[in-house]
Amino acid sequence: MKLAPDNLPNDIDLLKQLLLETLAAKDAEIAELKQSVQRLLEQFRQAQQQRFGASSESHDYQGELFNEAEVTLDEPVESTADDVSVSPKKRAKRKPLPKDLPREVIIHDISDQDKQCDCCGHQLALMGQDSSEKLKFIPAQIKVIEHVRLKYSCKHCDTKGTQANIKQAPVPVSPIPKGFATPSLLSQLITSKYQYALPLYRQETLFKQHGIELSRQTMSDWMMKSAALFKPLYDLLHQHLLTQGVLHADETTLKVINDERVKSYMWVYCSGADGPSIEPRYQGLNNIVLYDYQDGSRASTCVSGFLATEHAVFNGYLQVDGYAAYQRANDKLVGCWAHARRKFKDAIVAQGKNNTGKMSKADMALNMIAKLYRIERQIQSLSLEERLYFRRTHSSAQLATFKQWLDKSATQVSKQSALGQAIHYSLNQWPKLSRYLEDSRLNIDNNRAERAVKPFVIGRKNWLFNHNHRGAEASAILYSIIETAKANGLTPFDYIEHCLEQLSHPNCDLNSLLPWRVNLSKA
Repeated sequence: MKLAPDNLPNDIDLLKQLLLETLAAKDAEIAELKQSVQRLLEQFRQAQQQRFGASSESHDYQGELFNEAEVTLDEPVESTADDVSVSPKKRAKRKPLPKDLPREVIIHDISDQDKQCDCCGHQLALMGQDSSEKLKFIPAQIKVIEHVRLKYSCKHCDTKGTQANIKQAPVPVSPIPKGFATPSLLSQLITSKYQYALPLYRQETLFKQHGIELSRQTMSDWMMKSAALFKPLYDLLHQHLLTQGVLHADETTLKVINDERVKSYMWVYCSGADGPSIEPRYQGLNNIVLYDYQDGSRASTCVSGFLATEHAVFNGYLQVDGYAAYQRANDKLVGCWAHARRKFKDAIVAQGKNNTGKMSKADMALNMIAKLYRIERQIQSLSLEERLYFRRTHSSAQLATFKQWLDKSATQVSKQSALGQAIHYSLNQWPKLSRYLEDSRLNIDNNRAERAVKPFVIGRKNWLFNHNHRGAEASAILYSIIETAKANGLTPFDYIEHCLEQLSHPNCDLNSLLPWRVNLSKA
């Protein structure tokens, strides 16, 4: 606000007060502008990092935490005056090829003439042999299985003019009735698309190389029908999932063409470990990964609807990120330290290069979080009781130190800055972040779910979108079957082929198809 000279007071004290108020207002305006500029710079740096930067979440000061004797055994030891020689670095040994692979032995021998000694002319004697293994790849073979059903009729009835009595073998069961797709062909198409992210139009070109016209429309119809066959097994896995004591959940975006929303969402729920594990914390838990698509919604009703069905209700711990939909669906939420750590990493990126040589507040936070992770690595193989004791004696103390640091830093940093957002995220999530101390089966982060959702994200980059909701639901079922098979140490192709063979029968025993019970041995 501009003041005309004639409007200024003549009193010196009033003039001083007016000047101080004006300067204070200007200082506040300048500080606000500086904060705005700083926020814009942080957003710019974060955008650059997301666009061009590496995705690693490591930071420069991590090395200082692990530079200790018990974790530096692999470092070279300085030689002394008494050392005569230094042992050479051990060369990595190549793993042998599996013994159960088909083998073709080729003998390489010298000629009979060369089997004479060049010195005395006597016959050379076989003293041994050297062998080496080479791996040969044989392209997939395609063949036609022709089913011939013989017909039998009664000639006597034909001559007497009575009703003809014709007998014939029943039609063999097939996953796609009246279709020529076998379980092995369907398994190849499903794993190629959902495990190896090979879109159907690319598979169409592969079949053309073998002279087979197999359109993507036909394959798409087979995907839908295969998913319908797997739906009862998916529902059974869903019931088993809800009986687990600990679940992990996450969600990711999905583009559906016939949906008015810009973004749809695919949910993922998982239990147990990524693969077969002997760690005590995973004993008694089933390794299950289930994707859930509920018309692309991201509402809290999607979570509550999945976790409570007419057959079972989930009452265990649910480990998630900070999305509010989970809070309204479950009371026993466990936070994710990987998300908290990621926000401090983003703060380092937003702040730009640190030329002072001093450790920033974001680095301090990352160091304290790294200590929590270090404790978790030390207790991986301990029993449940030992893990719980170790956490409550060591992790609890480290958490208390970090919480005190967060409370103090929250009063020193702008809430709108990237660092301030990271600090307040941790404070707001603190009851959930510290809940992993309650039960030794719990993980420190939700990386189990983030790893489970990654195959879907990779596939999405290749096939980009689903055409409609039915296609997205089919994708959720088939992804679930593949990822659950992998988590139980099964080969997805073999498991899917076996399941399709069994599910084609009307009275299939679903319990025998559960990944931790199924028998894939072939007679």
